[in-house]
Amino acid sequence: MTPFEAGAIFGAGIAAGTVNTIVGSGSLITFPTLLAFGYHPLDANVSNTVGLVPGSLSGAFGYRRELVGQRSRAWRLGLSSCAGGLTGALLLLAFPGAFASIVPVLIAVALVLVAAGPRLSRALAQHRHAESHRSWPLAVLFYATAIYGGYFGAGMGIIMIALLTIFVPDTIQRLNGLKNVLAALINGVAGLLFVAVAPVHFDVALLIAAGSVVGGQIGAGVGRRLPASALRVAIIGVGVLAEARLLLG
Repeated sequence: MTPFEAGAIFGAGIAAGTVNTIVGSGSLITFPTLLAFGYHPLDANVSNTVGLVPGSLSGAFGYRRELVGQRSRAWRLGLSSCAGGLTGALLLLAFPGAFASIVPVLIAVALVLVAAGPRLSRALAQHRHAESHRSWPLAVLFYATAIYGGYFGAGMGIIMIALLTIFVPDTIQRLNGLKNVLAALINGVAGLLFVAVAPVHFDVALLIAAGSVVGGQIGAGVGRRLPASALRVAIIGVGVLAEARLLLG
């Protein structure tokens, strides 16, 4: 690895950590970077997942004030997230490339849900309660989202925010903090499996990890100061860019 490649991967890690903490879709920065430097897609995917785990933890720590009082939610949804993350990681090792055609569809649906979030939230207000995070539909949907997260994960944060906004009555900033915790669990479970059995390039993973930790703090500092409407616009904007990146290649 040349110094230029190392610097580019580290910089991509900073950008990905920042974007992941505020919105999601950071993998659409680091993954193409690794492909551009000639890494095999599977190697790039697993190395990227391992590298982004510390960034997810950094972002969750940055949102620690918003996480106060959400332990029950984190435990409940964390179980679904861990199970789905492990399932997705196993699917990646068994069937690499299987999800490629549906990723743009998943992100497009999530963007519509994020945009319609306030209206949907008001419509569902009469049918949910403070313990709605315990509902089985949300657990099933989070398990499915975590499968995708363990498999590839670009746009996973957007999908999680969409689900949380609809099902859980709380501010988008607090839900974003919860999203960062759950993303750390999904990436962490998948990362542990990859470290054990997959072709991880640890030099690459360490560079992404170092960058994403810095990015996680930057993202938390920026994201926590955004008004709810601005954060929602940021999520949709990054999602549209991610959608274009996936469709246009």
